[in-house]
Amino acid sequence: MTALEVQRLCEAQGWPFCIIGGIAVQRWGEARFTKDVDLTLFTGFGEEELYLDFWLKHFQLRPSCSRKFALVNRVLLLANSRGIPIDVAFGATDFERRSIERSSLWPMSEGEALRTCSAEDLLVHKCFANREHDWVDVDGILARQRGQLNLRLVRRELKPLTDLKEEPKIMERLEQKIVRQTQPFTLIKATKRRKGPP
Repeated sequence: MTALEVQRLCEAQGWPFCIIGGIAVQRWGEARFTKDVDLTLFTGFGEEELYLDFWLKHFQLRPSCSRKFALVNRVLLLANSRGIPIDVAFGATDFERRSIERSSLWPMSEGEALRTCSAEDLLVHKCFANREHDWVDVDGILARQRGQLNLRLVRRELKPLTDLKEEPKIMERLEQKIVRQTQPFTLIKATKRRKGPP
């Protein structure tokens, strides 16, 4: 499994990391097939090229990526020998550090386990990305983890990020989805049109 291969490389270097993206969605949301591996690797600022050189010894750059692109956008787009995409985000923010600290192991088959972000931090990642398929994942996480999520934590982590991005509607959309998930069985009475006077 590519995710385990990537994880072992991080662990061998003693690097703080956690897996996000589709694999974390499988753990916390609606199960869906994914071969991609997305992870946050906490690099801080200033030594990104060293990390970049390390990964290029093990994987190849995807055609859409270059060294300059990776350093400017702080994400390294790789592929293994089988062509499976691997996205390594160079983490440096307080949220990314805390997300890694809150990560936990997800037991897999044959005694293996993958380190993924928490359900709450996955919600933050998905809302912040703000793409339509991310909001589908948000629905799945809210539904599957209903009653178990620390929504106060989600709001506390997401709000400063949306302020920085200047997209307050992200918070509004999340709140609407939370309301729908916490009140899923509200009955709406349909009124029938009557003919003639009452």
